[in-house]
Amino acid sequence: MGMLAQKTDRIEKGGCLGGTSSIMKRIGLINPNTSQATTAMMTDIARLYLPDGFVIEGVTARRGVSMILDEEELAAAEDGVISMGLELAGRCDGLIVCAFGDPGLERLAEMSGLPCVGICQASMMEASAHGRRFGIATVTPDLVESFFAKAKALGVASLFTGTRLTAGDPQQLASTPDALLAALEVAVRQCFEEDEAEAVIIGGGPLGQAAEELQRIFPAPVIAPIRSAVEWMVRALPEGQSSTVHG
Repeated sequence: MGMLAQKTDRIEKGGCLGGTSSIMKRIGLINPNTSQATTAMMTDIARLYLPDGFVIEGVTARRGVSMILDEEELAAAEDGVISMGLELAGRCDGLIVCAFGDPGLERLAEMSGLPCVGICQASMMEASAHGRRFGIATVTPDLVESFFAKAKALGVASLFTGTRLTAGDPQQLASTPDALLAALEVAVRQCFEEDEAEAVIIGGGPLGQAAEELQRIFPAPVIAPIRSAVEWMVRALPEGQSSTVHG
């Protein structure tokens, strides 16, 4: 498990770490899937990139699927994201939507009035910085069209080299860390060597641990979306006292 195995201060249900002082900035991490284990894993990863003065709280969808595999499930997750996000908005300063399709992101930003970012949005903007060509390596074939649509919406479609997919059942792969890492390594290599991408995004919140490992395998940039979103949020939140009163 690498760095995450060494973290001894995790709260099992993905809650906040740190004190409750009003000067602490709180970020809400929304998992549109129903897997509490995935929420805990993603929240652990997010904490690795938080500077002093920030805490994070992860929440899990009460209804839905354990892993979003197609556009229908992605669309169905939107209402849950809005509900969780508005609940978090009373105690957080910014919100991260931690599914790669960013379900409900625009509505949540408008309704909450808080800085909001999705892991797909954040990773695409990082990957395409300075005109860099980028690809995606992932496990979900039925979401490929949504990736291109997102790149187009963000104005970076001309830099997108396409998506490379792993072989096999996505859920089975995601539950087998060694097999997932090996399969994604092949897909990342194809992005770099065959598609001439200059950076590769690992497409999916549940793939977060593999993304962390793959960053250390390749000399070229492998973009871990959770890290991208956390770093975006830290930049977005103004310095100084939190704007939200925390109990």
